[in-house]
Amino acid sequence: MSERATREETVNVVWSGNWVAERLGVALEGGDELGDLLGLALRRNPKRAHLLVSNVLGKHVPQLPSVVHGAGYELGERVRALLGPQEARRAVVLGYAETATGLGHAVADGLRDAPYLHSTRRPVAGVAPAGGFEESHSHATSHLLLPEDRDLLAGGGPASTLVLVDDEFSTGNTVLNTVRALHALHPRERYVIVALVDMRSPADRDRLTAFAAEIGARVDLVTRAAGTVALPDGVLERGQALVTEQEARVPASAPPSVPVPAHVTRVALDWPAGVPDGGRHGFTPDHRAALEAALPAMAERIATALDAGAPYRGDDHGQGADGDRDRIPAAEHDRDRSPARGQGQDRVGHQDRVRNQDQDQGRVRAPRRVLVLGFEELMYAPLRLGTALEELLGARAEVRYSTTTRSPVLAVDDPGYAIRTRLVFPAHDDPADGPGDRYAYNVAGAGFDAVVAVVDSTADTPALHAPDGLLARLAEHTGQVLLGVVPSYTPTPVQEPAVLPEPLRGPDFSSYAPDEVGWLLQDLSDTELEAPTEEREEAIQSGGAHYAESLPVEYQPSPAYQALFTAALETSAARIARAVGTVTETVLAERGPRPVLVSLARAGTPVGVLMRRWARHRHGLDLPHYAISIVRGRGIDATALRWLAAHHDPADVVFVDGWTGKGAITRELAAAVEAFEASGGPAGFDPEIAVLADPGGCVRTYGTRDDFLIPSACLNSTVSGLISRTVLRADLVGPDDFHGGKFYRELAASDVSNHFLDTVAARFDDVAAEVDDATKELLAADRAPTWEGWATVERISEEYGIHDVNLVKPGVGETTRVLLRRVPWKILAQRGAGPDLEHIRLLAEQRGVPVEEVDDLLYSCVGLIHPRFTRGATGADGRAVAAGSPVADGGEAVREA
Repeated sequence: MSERATREETVNVVWSGNWVAERLGVALEGGDELGDLLGLALRRNPKRAHLLVSNVLGKHVPQLPSVVHGAGYELGERVRALLGPQEARRAVVLGYAETATGLGHAVADGLRDAPYLHSTRRPVAGVAPAGGFEESHSHATSHLLLPEDRDLLAGGGPASTLVLVDDEFSTGNTVLNTVRALHALHPRERYVIVALVDMRSPADRDRLTAFAAEIGARVDLVTRAAGTVALPDGVLERGQALVTEQEARVPASAPPSVPVPAHVTRVALDWPAGVPDGGRHGFTPDHRAALEAALPAMAERIATALDAGAPYRGDDHGQGADGDRDRIPAAEHDRDRSPARGQGQDRVGHQDRVRNQDQDQGRVRAPRRVLVLGFEELMYAPLRLGTALEELLGARAEVRYSTTTRSPVLAVDDPGYAIRTRLVFPAHDDPADGPGDRYAYNVAGAGFDAVVAVVDSTADTPALHAPDGLLARLAEHTGQVLLGVVPSYTPTPVQEPAVLPEPLRGPDFSSYAPDEVGWLLQDLSDTELEAPTEEREEAIQSGGAHYAESLPVEYQPSPAYQALFTAALETSAARIARAVGTVTETVLAERGPRPVLVSLARAGTPVGVLMRRWARHRHGLDLPHYAISIVRGRGIDATALRWLAAHHDPADVVFVDGWTGKGAITRELAAAVEAFEASGGPAGFDPEIAVLADPGGCVRTYGTRDDFLIPSACLNSTVSGLISRTVLRADLVGPDDFHGGKFYRELAASDVSNHFLDTVAARFDDVAAEVDDATKELLAADRAPTWEGWATVERISEEYGIHDVNLVKPGVGETTRVLLRRVPWKILAQRGAGPDLEHIRLLAEQRGVPVEEVDDLLYSCVGLIHPRFTRGATGADGRAVAAGSPVADGGEAVREA
């Protein structure tokens, strides 16, 4: 027993769990403080008969507001010390409805700078849930999360800590359900579980440890006391039988047969504008500061109203000419029926109360017992009003605090039982689950001279004021009832599309398996979008159209070219597997533990699928993978980014591409993400791209910086799931649509998409050791982008009289695209380049494009798009202009061939 408890104890006390313990054999095993903190009661619940009743929570047992707030605040200070000031500022505190909403808020106060959110069972019109979870042992299980700021749950990225607060930690099921649900949306590295008492069994403790290891996160516990509840066999059935027996013996408290409306004094609190009534939609440090500043004035208003209606007594014992105004006899006052008495928290007897002498018509104003009564989830606002009133009144009054509740508990008027009395009244907030009874415990007969009921405006209904309502029930047991109403906070509506599109998956869209990739595209397969290559080039270079507004006719490879692809794949499969493994391991090491892969459609998509396969093969990870459209000069698909932010933490998104050329898309992505955030889009996306090959030195995360043949660059849709390149055209893509794409089902006979993936994946085990070595070297190396490729492209653009870097396409992959999709002028090849360029030479021969070998070329090859294109620059066979054209000789206008 604590020193304070020993000092304040004035009479022999009885533990408020004795009654249950003696009849059912239930016992609390742990330190002495458990008996100080907890009592026992029974309830009619098919999942758990007993109820641990906290003496410091302020829910069922009226307690000093300073004790209630102090208990949570102290836990918050311990969390702050555990995390350190910097991480404490990045933490988010989540409390559980209904019992721990006030406790969680007090913990957030102790952290000082942390925002707060609590779950709720009250749906709010116009506010879509950001998540939810189940509380398996509760009588009302569903919890909703309704933050006004959806980023509150993201909490600043995976490094931020989520602090979950409940009054008791009984089995750990609720915490497991919560973390499982939230981790799926916003994985993070650390969680802190806070409770007044930890009463888990050893098996439950092991289960949480295993779960933390499963999700790869650190989980810390901060509690005031720990122990276990010893439950004998058959306790649930015997407990239910005991409840039935007691309810038959002592019927629940009922209102008078002829109810009389209560006289209630309404107190204008003048709640500060813009401050939420609690944490249902989020409560920030700025809200906390505004509330703290307003509390003293609100307490003054309550105190003034209390004084105006205070009953007077004629002598020291509360008897006298005006004693009839005091509904509770003085003898009842002196018999302390509060179950908190004797529980180690506030054992000062009523006989020791100091009385103020206040001459008013010859009468004495007695020190008063005032209860501030909150309402279900509305715990923090009345608690802080109570602490301010307690500080203001000092010795003039004893202020207690508790709240009403949805939870039905058996009341037994015995000193060894935690719930001595209960008031029953109808729900008065039009609950979503329909009408029902609500309860106020240990209020009737507790000797309160005044009750200050505090509700939110949603609950200030005719049912509250009805003859059988809460206010009338309170008036039966106290001489004065005050009502303070806190305005219910309504979040500002967020203008978002009613329904975001859903990803497309195979086999309905693409030849990839459904779990390999979700395409954040709209299906334009039935739309005619193809145009002849020369017409597209003329329109693009003249400014008449953007390249993303149409599609090139899909190149159908000749048997010779198809054979070249097959041979190249067999030759380079191990090299590609090594690069796939290296870039994936780098991503997991630096962006893990469970990144969300988002490939840039379409060249990046086969690489994204291979990275996903590597993570599953080597680590058993099932990484999400999506394909998204980015268009040079138009930016990234903003609707797709909004979809990703709604389903994942943006900080977990890793953009993936096949290779870098000069770095144009790298720069485009960085600018697009910046513009997206500046326009009000969700923040947190990292624009860095992870690529298989980075010959241009444009990114930090890559598998290799060699410029080699990646066979997927040899083909178009037939190696990319039969999907076209992406389309962005105003008449087809609205502001809330994904960019478009086509599924070429008719090319299924030529599809080698899965053959490419399977061939590379089959080499994963062969290259595993090499990947480990390469990853270690890369992680230790200076991988800062050099942008050598961009400098090379600028030099070539000027040397060849092109004067437009967009027409210079460096690297094997980009050169292949030039030959397949654009009107090529010439190919620059590194002198002595080997098999990596065989397909380039074959394509160039087929299209009549010269290949010029040069020395000291950074890349294996560079493709040059015809710089002064006109319709006449190609013949009917699609061949380019001759090498001796005026452009090659000096940049003059192209003549018709």
